[in-house]
Amino acid sequence: MDTIVLKFGGSSVADNNKLKLVAEKIINLYNKENNIVVVVSAQGKTTDKLIKEAKELAEIPKDREMDVLLSTGEQITIAKLSILLNEMGYKAISLTGWQAGIYTNNTNLNALVEHIDVSRIIKELEKRKIVIIAGFQGFNEKMDITTFGRGGSDTTAVAIAAALKAKNCYIFSDVDGVYTADPNKIPNTQKLPALSYDEMLELSSEGAKVLHGRCIEIAEKYKIPIITKSTFNNKAGTVISDIIEENTVKSIVKKEISRISVVGTGIIRNTNLISDILKIIADNKLEMLELNVSESKISIDFKTDVSENILQQIHEKITN
Repeated sequence: MDTIVLKFGGSSVADNNKLKLVAEKIINLYNKENNIVVVVSAQGKTTDKLIKEAKELAEIPKDREMDVLLSTGEQITIAKLSILLNEMGYKAISLTGWQAGIYTNNTNLNALVEHIDVSRIIKELEKRKIVIIAGFQGFNEKMDITTFGRGGSDTTAVAIAAALKAKNCYIFSDVDGVYTADPNKIPNTQKLPALSYDEMLELSSEGAKVLHGRCIEIAEKYKIPIITKSTFNNKAGTVISDIIEENTVKSIVKKEISRISVVGTGIIRNTNLISDILKIIADNKLEMLELNVSESKISIDFKTDVSENILQQIHEKITN
């Protein structure tokens, strides 16, 4: 029987109606004779709300106490989802970070996973229970709660998948994969069926918000395929694995600073594309501050902001 890890982000579990959609996806995979481990984030904007409330009490709250406070958001989600699944007739159990055996270093608010004791998780799976784990948190040698910072629930999911030697790790959110550009800004973007770990790391480092870099590094180290999918439809997602498609340009990303990056394995050998991009920049009279070309990425920093029209022109070149 395969073990599959599913992670659902804050937008996927934002209210009770969305929790019901999540439960249906979990049950569907459970009924296919899979062991199911679920990692969840806090609901909606819960974490932002908790931070705001803490800063109303203290200008600079103590990091240790912020860890304790922020960890409660995920604990609410695991309890509610477990209550729902049990009500629907499926045995489920919720586990906090420490109950799931997630040991971390002593850094508050940005802890690193050091070890996961999966014995409790395996014990519950052997009872055919759906195990629901609070993302974003663990505990340290002092038995204090720690949290992982931005993208922490993604890191939890992939780390648990690695510790369990899971078949796959699914990351569910409100988007159904990784695209050739931000579909909210650039028309005619295309969903990418597959990316290598290195390509996804490059995209993440340049501002793509699909996955946090730390979870990709863990997935690459332990060879855990990540599949990004939407909670709200059944479309195929993007598979992130160690399969490399040579000489293929994948995506363009714009950082909040005036930088654009084009990512794809073997891009350094695509001299025609590099020339096309430089021509677009020259035609639009953009002043470059720095140009870097590596095996898998072109990064260009500009003196002024880059318009979406220019991004669209470059996007058309990489997708033609």
